[in-house]
Amino acid sequence: MKEQQSINLEVLSEELLTEEVIGKHTPDPLRYAFANKRSAHAGGMSAMIAEDQRQALATEALSYVADEPNSRCLYIHIPFCRVRCTYCNFFQYASSQKLIDEYFEALMVELKVKAAMPWTQAAPFRAVYVGGGTPTDLSPEHLVRLGKMLRSHFPLTTDCEITLEGRINRFSDEMFDSALEGGFNRFSFGVQSFDTTVRRKAKRLDDREPVLERIQSLSAANAAPIVIDLLFGLPYQDMDVWQRDLQDFLDSGAHGVDLYQLIEMGGTPMKGMIEKGKLPEPADTPTKASMFEYGVNFMAKHHVRRLSGNHWARDNRERSIYNSLAKTSAEVLPLGAGAGGNVGGYGFMQHRTLDAYIESIKNGELPLAMMTKSSPQAALHSEIKASFDRGFLSARDFELKFKLDIFKLCMPLFKAWQRNGLVEIEDGYLSLTLAGTFWSVTLAQAMIQVLQQHSMNKIAA
Repeated sequence: MKEQQSINLEVLSEELLTEEVIGKHTPDPLRYAFANKRSAHAGGMSAMIAEDQRQALATEALSYVADEPNSRCLYIHIPFCRVRCTYCNFFQYASSQKLIDEYFEALMVELKVKAAMPWTQAAPFRAVYVGGGTPTDLSPEHLVRLGKMLRSHFPLTTDCEITLEGRINRFSDEMFDSALEGGFNRFSFGVQSFDTTVRRKAKRLDDREPVLERIQSLSAANAAPIVIDLLFGLPYQDMDVWQRDLQDFLDSGAHGVDLYQLIEMGGTPMKGMIEKGKLPEPADTPTKASMFEYGVNFMAKHHVRRLSGNHWARDNRERSIYNSLAKTSAEVLPLGAGAGGNVGGYGFMQHRTLDAYIESIKNGELPLAMMTKSSPQAALHSEIKASFDRGFLSARDFELKFKLDIFKLCMPLFKAWQRNGLVEIEDGYLSLTLAGTFWSVTLAQAMIQVLQQHSMNKIAA
């Protein structure tokens, strides 16, 4: 199933190194190297699979057993929320017990079908992530059943990280105990901001005090790592508020934290509210860069260990395995409406609508809304994304994995980034500066784009 296309090893042409790729030469690259961050994740090219071929090709991929299986993860999507946050572009369905029950039964069928596939049973999964939506809108009974089904049907490593994502609101002791009974061993809560005004304007449930107190209580239980997400750049969240958010994280006792900048995506309620004058503009890119800088320095000052560009851990219990693996060439098996993943060189996107998803399950089909054939260079692109996420590229690692001297090939690009204050080159390593870390997704996307264009130019010639 694997396919690897060779890359032309001639050094990159200078004509490919546009300002969009290398950034601006500025005294302040952290704030002004690029105009803005264009997306949350970098990506490469892929080819669409025709609808009439999806079922056969997906079944073939899930029936294939490789001699040396890749690392693998499992992603499960729960497409329900009681409230749509203003910045969210992923909202699908308002929580309804009848809908949730019907969906959950279809999910259990899909789980059993995919668990029985030869590909699934060929190697253990290193991480499971139950995301959404809001998985904590499931009932305690659902959580126990889901966790036990995962452990009984899927091969998991002995230290498999099984994450339940959700919100603090209504996450009771009964919910927590049920999730632990089911086998969940990591909990990720989307706090975004502790500040009451910021939370209310973003349509987050609960004010600062109950959120902080609940995180403190769950963390103090020491039953499993508690991790929170914080967003920077939200409306009403100025630098003073951001500094209090970081201090509140420290005071919460949470075992880990993810710091993400707000990416203004079209189609969100926030965008419409800003256009109508109901919300002020969120922070601009230079301000978000300053917030990021403060966050990085804050974590260093308080000796919170950095796991990647956006993830920090207060102790060794928080490992962030899924977040790290999902950016590599690890395969991700998707389950549930709206879930996405990749297996055997194919990208899967499952039906987002409940009707289409449930109908596919009832018909004994894989619930595919879209399927793509990954680029022959997908593994290389994944390694590039993972390297930028961890903050450095290793010439030796690329040589060992791809028989490719990536440094020789890309040295014109690397030197341009170094001149612009985004990276440092030394002894076979490309290390990101603070500015480069802030723009890491932009840099990863630029490198992938340049390599693709380089290969296309050589083919055309």
